[in-house]
Amino acid sequence: MDQDDWDNYSCQLNPENDAYWQSRGEDERPDDWQDQLEDDE
Repeated sequence: MDQDDWDNYSCQLNPENDAYWQSRGEDERPDDWQDQLEDDE
């Protein structure tokens, strides 16, 4: 993998990043993203 791939991978693992939510079917990070993360725990 090149650096762009690693950057994308990192973004998809970061719930503060839109790419995290987009990889999970959302258009962007929801306003209540912290509540949604707590619900998943």
